[in-house]
Amino acid sequence: MKELNAHRKQEQAEWQARQQAELAKLHGAQHHLYLNVGAYLFISVIEFYLAIIGHSQTLRADALNNLSGIISSVLLLIGIYIARDIHDDDLMGQPLPEDYSHSGQRLQLTRFHYETVFTMITGIVMIAIAASVIYGGIKSLLNPAEQEVPQPITLLGAGIAAVVMLGVWWLNKRAGRKLKNAALTAAAQDSLSDAVTSLGTMVAIGGALAFKLSWLDGVASILVGIFILTAGIKIFRVSSLNLADYFDPQVEEQFRQMAASFTGVKRVEDLKAHYNGNVVTVDMVIAVDAHMEVQDSYRLGEEIEAAMRREFGVVDTNVMAVPAEE
Repeated sequence: MKELNAHRKQEQAEWQARQQAELAKLHGAQHHLYLNVGAYLFISVIEFYLAIIGHSQTLRADALNNLSGIISSVLLLIGIYIARDIHDDDLMGQPLPEDYSHSGQRLQLTRFHYETVFTMITGIVMIAIAASVIYGGIKSLLNPAEQEVPQPITLLGAGIAAVVMLGVWWLNKRAGRKLKNAALTAAAQDSLSDAVTSLGTMVAIGGALAFKLSWLDGVASILVGIFILTAGIKIFRVSSLNLADYFDPQVEEQFRQMAASFTGVKRVEDLKAHYNGNVVTVDMVIAVDAHMEVQDSYRLGEEIEAAMRREFGVVDTNVMAVPAEE
């Protein structure tokens, strides 16, 4: 019994260490997202101003696209704030159970889900802005009298946005890989699409100026809108699948093979992996010899959990042993 209590205390200490490591990653992601907000705000103001004085539908669409970057970054910051607020005495206004001090791991994993929730909302916002941009471009093409060739000054706005967004994309990508953070990965995808749309905006404005094509501005704004729509759908799809408890079957098969390789495991009866924000947890049922001692089956489960953590970075593996059929 003393050995079991000591082991449980060790498990709790290990969970606290993993929790603090994940919270530190979220803290680092916050700093990068603050940088995103500042960069997006800077180029959105410049592009909106130059789009007005330069009469460019495409540059206005690009400004709206970068405005969506501000909204998405703020939403992701809110999700991360909730995930990091481990000392809160409720969860989004809902009271915690009376024994919440003994349910810290479960509650923290629940908090981690909010990062994914707000990532999904980011995708929805991008889809809505894309619809607005596409509608504006189509409306412009249907009213030729309102079309005009943009002024050369608008090239400056698109150029500044492209350079700034490429820098933000590189920083987000590097930090996302280092921290293994879904919010920063989504932000990196968003900023890369923003850089590409800004480059496309430059090309479209340059073409309209060079060939005096007033309709090209409207067509380019529609293409920008389609690009925003594609990126928004991709972010929404990935995050919604995570919230729907979908997990890559091929990765689950790797988990299954790892567990089945242990001596004493007859077979893996069932296995289900879950995303909790950025962290992965696994529930599995293994079949063992019907005459195996309870203590031995418990130790086998702990060995599997340690291997899953070491090889795949799985935060928590819940192993249940059942007697194998004769």
